[in-house]
Amino acid sequence: MPSHPVEEITSSASWSLVEDKFSPYAKETLAKLITFVNEECVPAQRVARAQLPTDPEKRWKTAIPIVEELKTKAKKLGLWNLFLSKAHYPEFGVPLTNLEYAVMAEILGRASPLAPEACNCSAPDTGNMEVLARYGSPEQQKQWLVPLLSGEIRSAFSMTERFVASSDATNIQTSIRREGNEIVINGHKWYISGAGDPRTRVHLVMGKSDPSNQNTYLQQSVVIVPADTPGVKVVRPMCVFGYDDAPEGHCEIIYENVRVPLSNLVLGWGRGFEIIQGRLGPGRIHHCMRSIGAAQRALDIMLQRVTDPSRKTFGKFLYEHGTVISDIAKSRAEIDMARMLVLSAAIQIDKYKAKGALKEIGMAKFIVPSMALQVVDRAIQVFGAEGVSQDQILAELWAGLRTLRLADGPDEVHLQQIGQRELKRAPALRKQAEAAKKKETELFSKYNIKAHL
Repeated sequence: MPSHPVEEITSSASWSLVEDKFSPYAKETLAKLITFVNEECVPAQRVARAQLPTDPEKRWKTAIPIVEELKTKAKKLGLWNLFLSKAHYPEFGVPLTNLEYAVMAEILGRASPLAPEACNCSAPDTGNMEVLARYGSPEQQKQWLVPLLSGEIRSAFSMTERFVASSDATNIQTSIRREGNEIVINGHKWYISGAGDPRTRVHLVMGKSDPSNQNTYLQQSVVIVPADTPGVKVVRPMCVFGYDDAPEGHCEIIYENVRVPLSNLVLGWGRGFEIIQGRLGPGRIHHCMRSIGAAQRALDIMLQRVTDPSRKTFGKFLYEHGTVISDIAKSRAEIDMARMLVLSAAIQIDKYKAKGALKEIGMAKFIVPSMALQVVDRAIQVFGAEGVSQDQILAELWAGLRTLRLADGPDEVHLQQIGQRELKRAPALRKQAEAAKKKETELFSKYNIKAHL
């Protein structure tokens, strides 16, 4: 049995299928990352929580010291901006494919959210950096992308609206209009991740710039809004199952007559949907990769608990009771199956970019978080009351994973899209079945056999 996470990865069936696709650089980076996450990030998780002030005001004005220390270490180790592939972003990326990063993101997910932030691989910054790298002008990249890549600042992506059914992004009502050489923004957003962080210097805001356009997918635009622009009002941090996720947070924001230069428009008028599709594809799969890691962490914690001699009940180890061993087996199988789906999606992105991997990304998005939730729930169950307490990471993992069933499009949207895609195959299948039936009838006749069906 593998005794170290390096062995666990390299001895798995999924690794044997992708090992030959890993460059020497990727293998070396993976080994360093596994050591960094397990020896530096995992022990730092509770310390980071303890360093976060309890004072409601100070929580939103303080960078956590140990996180900043880990960032310095990650940079020195070359474990920085691993998500940004040089194949797609030659000027800014690192020499890793999406497949190689998929395995690394799983490792990061085992100490989420601390490890992804420590390596500058955490949302919403990852998606925003991809937007600026792919669609930003040279001036926009110099002003905002470069400091994001270096970790000097953080960012927010402002799309979801409080009084709108935002799962259908065409419903977004925030107004974006041109006045001379300026863009004026008015709108009410919420659950804007990262907006509470004192290091957040820029918001990418999506709104409606051409509401009368007959094509509902050409009505929206994305604009760069510096966080300190007059009229940007952070109303309050929103909680997620009681967690405020300070200092980053998920905030309610009002944009009231916010004015920015015309040069802050990203890509062009009416290109908002094009931008968010380019942004959300990789972002969704990154979430799924990290979710695999969270599920694996929960299973590891569960195994330690059920074999702990001090936790025997009625003279037996916990795993000797009821369905615990069955839950362990199911969790192992479900994690491995989900991992294969995620790796398949990563390979498709490498081959055809995110647009050519929509089916695989969509399936992963509604399958993986639900799987991980179930694994975490089983781990919580064997811990009893401690499992839902602040003394274990399981409750925090559960809250984050449950949120993912809503983030970047709820499950229902992805199910609808995959279902519709499958239905398109029906006419060809019916035609094929009719041809087979006709051939079958001819064969019955040829051999003078009476058909009973």
